[in-house]
Amino acid sequence: MLDVKFVRENIPAVEEALRRRRSAVSLEGFVDIDRKRRELMAKTEVLRAERNTASEEIGRLRREKKDASALMEKMKDVAARIKEMETGLPELERQMEEFLLNIPNVPDSSVPDGSGEEDNAVVRTWGTPATYSFPVKDHVDIGEDLDILDFERAAKIAGGRFCLSKGAGALLERALINFMLDVHTREHGYTEMLPPFMANSASFFGTGQLPKFEEDLFRVAGTDYFLVPTAEVPVTNIVRDEILPGDSLPLKMTAYTPCFRAEAGSYGKDVRGMIRQHQFNKVELVKICRPEDSWAELESLTADAEVILRRLGLPYRAVALCTADLGFSSAKTYDLEVWLPSQNRYREISSCSNFTDFQARRAKIRYRDGASGKTRLAHTLNGSALAAGRTVVAILENFQQEDGSVVIPEVLRPYMNGMERISKR
Repeated sequence: MLDVKFVRENIPAVEEALRRRRSAVSLEGFVDIDRKRRELMAKTEVLRAERNTASEEIGRLRREKKDASALMEKMKDVAARIKEMETGLPELERQMEEFLLNIPNVPDSSVPDGSGEEDNAVVRTWGTPATYSFPVKDHVDIGEDLDILDFERAAKIAGGRFCLSKGAGALLERALINFMLDVHTREHGYTEMLPPFMANSASFFGTGQLPKFEEDLFRVAGTDYFLVPTAEVPVTNIVRDEILPGDSLPLKMTAYTPCFRAEAGSYGKDVRGMIRQHQFNKVELVKICRPEDSWAELESLTADAEVILRRLGLPYRAVALCTADLGFSSAKTYDLEVWLPSQNRYREISSCSNFTDFQARRAKIRYRDGASGKTRLAHTLNGSALAAGRTVVAILENFQQEDGSVVIPEVLRPYMNGMERISKR
């Protein structure tokens, strides 16, 4: 959420940010509501000051045994006017909050301008996609031929957009999760968390999924709980409503969670296989840091995610999302896109974002500056490192062999009991 003072003092800049994002949100009416709210608050303060002064005067008159009835009668009218104004203020506050909750974060000046994903800027590429002397299969055919993925039985159990992994397929996904967590904790300095896989509405409000994106969530009927769509929600909210010691920053946390997404509005997109599912596994990175450090922390967080792809030997590219493709809460995002031979294109496997103080303001995540002793809003960042299901997809497709087997990346073999390839039984 943006600061109301910032919006008030930077109307043209916020309108330009909305234009760059190709957002339908309008600031029309903001100035009027803000003026009415501030005028009402000012008038209320004047009346309160008058009441306080009168109270002191009434006390003096009483001590001097003088008549204070006229002044007391006048104060009844003042008290009634204060009550009336205080009654009207909550509605103006509600309208102001509604305005602010619908305004997306301001894109950083380095974010490329654009109207869609075709305008995302390629920052770097790594690896060369392999060439094959045989017809390339997609991960669905590979997985079903090897009897390690079963979409038909998953649909019987739960419905569409689910996958049942079994045998070496289940082991491969577990191996990936353990490998990713080991690299991030042992080499990159993140603290592993195992958070709840459900969170309350306050947590979802803090990271920006509520109230705007409720249709994308699975809610537990009759409760205030939602299933987490990403570990970003529970892990960021670990420090919600807290003032952190300045010398404790940056906080670097990583977590594995299953992720649950309703995928509202995505019907017809990626219905085949594991690309877009209602449930999938992911390892997430979250950072809480000082404002002056957040841009460097975004670069290092993205680099940490890239390490996983490089160790696995998967060709990928990093792209800076353009203004129109930027997430609601993000000031800047890098997507990592892995090469999928069956689609002859790169597909997203990680998204790494700097939210500046947008989430921290909503979640009240602050720190105390050691030098000044002042309390300041922290900056929050997160990134996938990586989405495990999509990594399985990339491994099956990139390392498929003519005989139908799949070679296991060398770094995963210790996590798979020394298995070097997945072959037909």
